[in-house]
Amino acid sequence: MAGTGISAGLLSLLPGGGGSLLSTLYGFGTTQGGASTRSDPLLALRLAQTNRTRELATTAREPEIARDVRAFREAVAKATTPEEALANPAVLKVLLTANGLADQVPYTALAKRVLLSDPADGNSLVNKLANTRWTSAVKSMEFATKGLDVLRDPQVLTTLADGFVEVSWRKALEKSTPGLSDALDFRERAASFTSALGILGDPVLRRVVTTTLGIPKEIAFQELNAQERAITTRLDVKRLQEPRFVDIFSQRYLLEAQKSAAQGTASDLISLAVQSRSFFA
Repeated sequence: MAGTGISAGLLSLLPGGGGSLLSTLYGFGTTQGGASTRSDPLLALRLAQTNRTRELATTAREPEIARDVRAFREAVAKATTPEEALANPAVLKVLLTANGLADQVPYTALAKRVLLSDPADGNSLVNKLANTRWTSAVKSMEFATKGLDVLRDPQVLTTLADGFVEVSWRKALEKSTPGLSDALDFRERAASFTSALGILGDPVLRRVVTTTLGIPKEIAFQELNAQERAITTRLDVKRLQEPRFVDIFSQRYLLEAQKSAAQGTASDLISLAVQSRSFFA
């Protein structure tokens, strides 16, 4: 199949559905004596999937997380307008984080303007930004047309609180296993993407796909058509509908992320060594 050589190779590596061969090829696993060589990210992925429910419950009970969720619910209950609700830092923090916009939490003024804009208005700020994450969040909350009705729905409140807890849990996983948060997110959402353009518009999918396919970050400086071709010549996007393919693709990404993290650490150590030598020269 044209443009999918990497996928065929990935599938051939794991005939039994396990990750041991990939781990061995990338230098993880155990030695002949049973001693651990490097921490196995694929094991971390499996454990995260297996223990997800229990670990989410534990995360939800952490003092800082519980405090944020409680403040969010209380602020929504007290607010009388969307403007008043969004003026509360706890509301913005939980709402944005749960909608995949945690990186936008510091930009409160912009966030409020975008969330209050009307997607039905072609000149609205959300449409000018043309960002799928913002568009999805704005359409799901419907502040411009329904006020606080959607946000006050008990089911919506619970969904947002749960989403905030999950992102917090994933951030903690990321500290010990670089790339694990992206890998989990990719596994859950990959099937909803049907085009290279959609992948490019989503930060997580873009990162996972370009990293796994070996597409350099500098591709972002090229024309959009060239970026799309860089993906479609290497990947048949339709394969993201196949659970087994997505599973193996996410594993490959996780291993690549581990390699990058290890290389970064090695570079830092070399730089530190050079600096240390200069101090004693």
